[in-house]
Parts: sequence; structure tokens; C-alpha cells
Amino acid sequence: AKPLISLAPFLTHPFRTTCPLKQESTLTPSQKVAKLGSSTSSMKGRIEPGPGQESVWDYPRPPRLEKVQKTLKITFKGVTIAESSNAYRVLETSHPPTYYIPPSDIKMDLMKAHNGPGGSFCEWKGRAQYYDLTVNNATSQGAAWAYPTPSSSFTDIKGYLSFYASKVDECYVGDKRVQPQEGDFYGGWITDDIVGPFKGGAGTWGW
Repeated sequence: AKPLISLAPFLTHPFRTTCPLKQESTLTPSQKVAKLGSSTSSMKGRIEPGPGQESVWDYPRPPRLEKVQKTLKITFKGVTIAESSNAYRVLETSHPPTYYIPPSDIKMDLMKAHNGPGGSFCEWKGRAQYYDLTVNNATSQGAAWAYPTPSSSFTDIKGYLSFYASKVDECYVGDKRVQPQEGDFYGGWITDDIVGPFKGGAGTWGW
């Protein structure tokens, strides 16, 4: 088997079968933050935000949870899967925000817990549960994830679902259409008021 890269503890992936956190077990949380901070400070190509924009390089690590002031909307195969003004977002250095929606604002009859192998563990939020989305005969596997038993800092999003923009047809934050974060490990939502560069694409693993 190929060895896992050292940044794997920071990844989430719907079908990851092992927790690679053991690879950095000799580092304390503060040492991990300092390690990432040193690479952040030397990162090249930062885009300075304009009026009304945010830079992901101004986001914190450890990540911060905050309420969303705008309405979120998600569609798949012509059906509105979720629409919410009660969501949260998680902000973390180098990543576009991930958005968490309460089940009461989601058509949960279209969601089913993913029963296949795999899962993921976030050192900040805990163990994730993944969900498949089915509309008529179309299924998007691992379209969303949630934290049934999150860590104490993220109890406000217990059971809330976050969707991969790449695994549905449309996502909106207010009136802004979302573009998915590049790569298949992360689920960030990119809108034109968020600037990068963003982690996830080729050549960004060391950020």
C-alpha cells in the first residue's frame, strides 16, 4: 500500500477507510498549528481581497464556526433539496467555507445514510457520517456529510448536513452561484466574494 501523505489528518473524504491521524501522533495540536502557520506565511500568490471580499488566507486555524446571514439553496435534478436561512459556515485557513444546514431545512426523505465502507475523521470536528442523495432514479453517492457527535466547539452543527457542490446540480449563497472547491477531499463552496488561492488543486498539498 502507498504511504499516506502527512497532511492527510486535515482531509475529509467520503470513502476514506482509515484514520491517518496516527502519522502525526508525536505532534501536539499547537505544534500542528505552528507547522501549518509556517507554510501559510510563505505561501506565494495570495490574492488581496477587494471591497466586500474575504481571503481564505485570513481565515483561522483551528477553524471557526459562525452563523450564515444569507439564504442557502441546493438543487438536484430539478428538485430543491435544501433551502435555509438557519445555516452555519466553517472557516479554515486556505479553504473556502463549508456550509452546514439543519435537517429541518432539507428534504431528508431524499437522503440516506451511506452504508458502504469508509468514513472520515476531522481532528477539529470529529467523526463524519456520509449521506447519499436520490431523486427519482438518480443517486449522488456521498453527496453530503454530518457530524452526529461533534467535538465541543462544534455542537451547534450536530446533525447538520454539508453538501459537496460538485455532487449536486446547483448551490447558492444568497444570489451567488457556488463553484466547488477543486479536488475530491474537500467540500468548500466558492463564490465571487471569496478569494484564494484555494487548497485542493494540484500542487497545493504542502500548503
